Amino acid sequence: MVKRMFVAPDPGRARLRFAARAVLGIGLAVVVCLLAGHSLVGAVTGGLAALLALFTVADPTVRGQAVTTALLPAVGLPVLAVAAGLHDVPVARDLAFLGVVGSGVYARRWGPRGHSLGVFAFMTFFVAQFLHATPAQLPELYAAVLLSVLSAAVVRFGVWCYERRLPAAAVPAPPAWRGLARVTTRQAVQATAGAGFALVVGQLVSGQRWYWAVGATWWIFVNTASRGETLVRGFRRVLGTLIGICLGFLVAVPVAGAPVPTAVLVAVAVFGIFYTAAVSYTWMMLWVTLLAELLYGLLGVLSPGLLALRLAETGVGALGAVLAVLFVLPVTTHAVTDAWIQRALRCVHACTAEAAARLAGSPTADPAPRVAELEQLLGRVRLSVAPLVHPLNPMPARKRRARRVLALLDDCAREVRGLVAVAADPEASHDARLAAACWRVETAVEALTAGRPEPVPSPADPPSEPALAHLHGLERALAELAEPLRTPSGSRLVGA
Repeated sequence: MVKRMFVAPDPGRARLRFAARAVLGIGLAVVVCLLAGHSLVGAVTGGLAALLALFTVADPTVRGQAVTTALLPAVGLPVLAVAAGLHDVPVARDLAFLGVVGSGVYARRWGPRGHSLGVFAFMTFFVAQFLHATPAQLPELYAAVLLSVLSAAVVRFGVWCYERRLPAAAVPAPPAWRGLARVTTRQAVQATAGAGFALVVGQLVSGQRWYWAVGATWWIFVNTASRGETLVRGFRRVLGTLIGICLGFLVAVPVAGAPVPTAVLVAVAVFGIFYTAAVSYTWMMLWVTLLAELLYGLLGVLSPGLLALRLAETGVGALGAVLAVLFVLPVTTHAVTDAWIQRALRCVHACTAEAAARLAGSPTADPAPRVAELEQLLGRVRLSVAPLVHPLNPMPARKRRARRVLALLDDCAREVRGLVAVAADPEASHDARLAAACWRVETAVEALTAGRPEPVPSPADPPSEPALAHLHGLERALAELAEPLRTPSGSRLVGA
């Protein structure tokens, strides 16, 4: 975990720019709120709104990001009004909170924009509980949210829009399941059930800070698609919170809300959240916990007892998530993993076909977009397989099998990239054996995706052309995939 924090690659310094821009945008939002005469509560609300605007909006194009950012207040302000209006009506408030949880998770079916708006809606309700917002505070909170989202947008799209110089990110669509088979539908039910458990038990633990438990359940479900992913994320959340609380005893408690050192540490915590989010959820939760402790210090309520209570509520929330994914419409790891592996294999075939057409002289063939799609799909495969290769996985045989599949898929991707590089060379010649090799790749992919992973024999003679060398390497990797993918039920990584 430490190695991933300090040695994780950062191509193009994207994470560094992402984190630095967040500090700038959130800092500007807080300064604008204070200059507008808002209270500490208003400034905190504005800072959190700016953080969400910069963190959750992830549309593949800059135009899409701008549209989603503009829509955030349209979702957040009504939710804020409901949360503040029901402040003194606990039963109605709790039911409304659960409704926001379920709707926010279900909104993911509409892609990155639905995900961003769902997260913003949930966090707006959460922040209202965090600050004990009342209807009398709504005008100030409305103004703080609007000013902060605008400030974040000025920094993101005006001052520092480095995305304009980058190609649009490819976002693979989730598997096209329907009804209760759809992952977002099942997770909406699971998250609501888990949040209901966390809400009830969290209130038994603390009548004032119960929302921490609901928040823990919610964030454990974010960016997960299977039972295994959710369980691993729950473990990492508890671990990150525990480490963050230990750090809080050393940093946040001694600072005790002093304005200048707290402001500096808040900036460090914000940078840490954005810089580590892509590589380690545990480290991100460490910084989130420290940020919460510093804010409580500013509000004058931080104490060692409060830190212990936060750990207890986080544990309740994690337990709620675990119970929900195990017993409420479970989405098994093997179903999600199998769907992504099959899509990756079909993309391998599409890349091969486009490269072969390019070598054959087709002026319209372009394998580059397919390669980018393959990289995104392999990223999803790694995410779905992560629970199987986790150090705490008690099944070593399944762990070895999953690692073997990942290694062979990486071999496929490497050979595909090599083939595409050869096809891009205008001097590359066409060999008549390419058609036969491409046919064997197509047959192997069809066998694997149809649950018939019989290896397809390839010629033993060493290829003389670079393109054929990559195609034969691809054939070997696909043939070796037959064994780890073979189960009694067909093409399953995680079967009986």
